[in-house]
Amino acid sequence: MEKIIKAAVERGASDLHIKAGDVFRARINGKLVALTKQRLTPDQTRAIALKLISSEEDRARVDRLRDFDCSWGMPGVGRFRVNVLRQRSSFMIVMRVIPFTVPTLESLRLPAALEQLAESERGLLLVTGVSGSGKSSTVAALVHHINRTQHKHVVTIENPIEFLHRDLSCSITQREVGVDTESMVVGLRAALRQDPDVVVLGDLPDPETIDTAIKAAETGHLVIATMPTADVVTSINRIVATFPREEREIGRMRFAEALRAVVSQQLLPERDEKSRVPAVEILLATPAVREVLRDGARVGDVRKLMADGRKQQGSQTYEQHVADLIDAGAISTETAKAASAASARPAAGGKRGAKSGG
Repeated sequence: MEKIIKAAVERGASDLHIKAGDVFRARINGKLVALTKQRLTPDQTRAIALKLISSEEDRARVDRLRDFDCSWGMPGVGRFRVNVLRQRSSFMIVMRVIPFTVPTLESLRLPAALEQLAESERGLLLVTGVSGSGKSSTVAALVHHINRTQHKHVVTIENPIEFLHRDLSCSITQREVGVDTESMVVGLRAALRQDPDVVVLGDLPDPETIDTAIKAAETGHLVIATMPTADVVTSINRIVATFPREEREIGRMRFAEALRAVVSQQLLPERDEKSRVPAVEILLATPAVREVLRDGARVGDVRKLMADGRKQQGSQTYEQHVADLIDAGAISTETAKAASAASARPAAGGKRGAKSGG
């Protein structure tokens, strides 16, 4: 198993799929490819699950597990976010590859505006995108930039911990849900009593956590959080929808004042198809943007504000960034057209802007 995992990581795999009745598979450059020819038995996948679960208590109840998250490390290869699940009464394991080396904003080829956002003193910074779009890597790069350039206390609350940060110029406190704290919202509330300058949330899973994150931003902290939403407008609508109907107007006002920026990204195959490059749209909370966010009828105007604010503020739309990538020869026009068609496709059963990006 370890030889297969090492080979997959060396080929640039982002995820590994291990399932009873199937071969080892890996997602490489966005495509799921077979790594072996021999199919795994239920007993083999159970044995692999036991190897990946570190807690004696959890291993003892492995046959009662239905959905289980943990992290696992392989010396010299990397760390992995592990999800153990049951399907057709047998085990399946999905492993997300987390490199030992923390990425930088430069190595991820992210827009320069993200450096300025990482240096913000306060506000809510949302990093959004569908599953597999590189949100965790972007957040890790933001934390690493803070860690290298500033003198702050950064508290992360993750489920599970992914990238491991060494203390450089900052003190980094990393807490794992279920191990170091009871839940995301409990950990967030506790973090506000731990003298933080920056709080990083692996996700905003529910209305209570979203409300607490906004409160943390309102009280002078920089809060960096991810959401599994496809674009900026969808992210805004998702946040607003969590407010009770009778509190929605004041909720919009609180969100508008607390917001620092929304960064939404997707990964596109490069022209050589050997790697992927991020296409990023950025909404910066300028006075004009805050005014629009306070008015639910005008949320659609943020796209124009993003486009118009590119030169002076550093905001941008997907379309603008994709055009840059074409001009630089990084992606093909066919890739750009496919990405545009996907982002313009409305969600089933609803209008664009109300879809889930999970």
